[in-house]
Formats: sequence, C-alpha cells, structure tokens
Amino acid sequence: MTGLGSSMELLVETGKHLSNFARRLGMYFEFNPVDKKFGNIVDISRLKIRRGEALAVHWLQHSLYDATGPDWNTMRLLNGLGPKIITLVEQEIAHEGSFLDRFASSLHYYSTIFDSLGAFLPVDDPTRYQVEHCLLQREINNVLAVGGPARSGEDKFRLWRSELLKTGFVPIPMSTNSVAQAQLILNMFPPAHGYSLVQGDGMLRLGWKETSLYTASAWTSLYP
Repeated sequence: MTGLGSSMELLVETGKHLSNFARRLGMYFEFNPVDKKFGNIVDISRLKIRRGEALAVHWLQHSLYDATGPDWNTMRLLNGLGPKIITLVEQEIAHEGSFLDRFASSLHYYSTIFDSLGAFLPVDDPTRYQVEHCLLQREINNVLAVGGPARSGEDKFRLWRSELLKTGFVPIPMSTNSVAQAQLILNMFPPAHGYSLVQGDGMLRLGWKETSLYTASAWTSLYP
C-alpha cells in the first residue's frame, strides 16, 4: 500500500497502525509513505506501481481540504492510473452554504463523532487525544472557516460521485463478502452496539445511534 499526505511523521505512524492491524488479520503488508498531496502528484514513480499488479485506489473525501490538493488534478491522475477499482468514502456532512448552515451541520455531526469516541475511550487516552486534536480539530476548522471550500485556494468538486460518472467511472455494488468483512471488522471493537452498518443502493453507510457518519461506494472504469 502507498499512503499519501502532507506529513511524513503522520504517514509513518499510520503505516505502523496498519501493519499492526494487518498482523492481527494474519495478512502480509507493506507500506510506502509519500509526503505529497494526492492532487499534487507529478512523478507517479513515487507511487511504486508494480507491473502486472491490479491497482486499487482508496479515496477519502473529507473535510481536510488542505491535505488533498486540487480535486481536478486528482481526477486527472485517477484517469491516468486507470485503477481496477476505486473505493470512495465520503463524510455525511455539508461543506457548503452559509456559515450558519455549516455550523449547525458540523455541530450535529461532530457531536456524534465525539460521543462515539467517548463511549469507548477514556478522556485521558492518548489515542483519543490524537484523533480529537490532530484530526477532528483541523476538520472542524476547515468546515467552519469563512468562505466555504474555496477558502483553500484549490478547486473542489461539489460531489465526487457526479464527477466520477462524468469521467467514465461507474458504480458497482458492494459484494456480500465485503459487507460481511466490514461487519466483522466492526465487531472487533466491542461493544459495537452504538454503531450501525447499513447497505443500500450498492453503498455501505456507517452510523452511530441513528446518525450517518460515512458512506462508502465502489467504482470501476468503463474504459479499462
């Protein structure tokens, strides 16, 4: 796996967590950190794509506008790479509209996120502190900043699913095996009664106590 981001330190730490998780599943795992925004990649050799291997891209469309680079360049790169599959994960939160609209939406969304963390991790847990102060704080700042998504100075799509359709990608339904694996992973973090996993329209939605948090969908190219 190749991971991209603006901080090598965070990428290395992410690689360690993923390696530990893969070890728990009994999987061989190799991680290649690249301290570059995906939308700013020019030299694709840094991605270490191996000839003959199927390429999959996981794209998390979240509130960290400053971590991903221009969306149009990301789409150009995706088309150039021609992956066999793209998994797209989107946060269920409004990034547009007036400040009041964004404030109300983010208040409800992030209150739910904090509730879910608080149900499983004590206040002084170092992992919880990292998530809240290094990730969620930045996301909230991005959502609430005056000017909406354009504040980053980088072009952002209104809806990634629409853009994928325009450029020759089509959605494919999540397989029964994928749903079972997602549920298995969710059950690895007991108690899991607060979380819900709902399948519909070929997508998976992760929620916490009636509030939808993330939607995952899978895509493939019409022109392999």
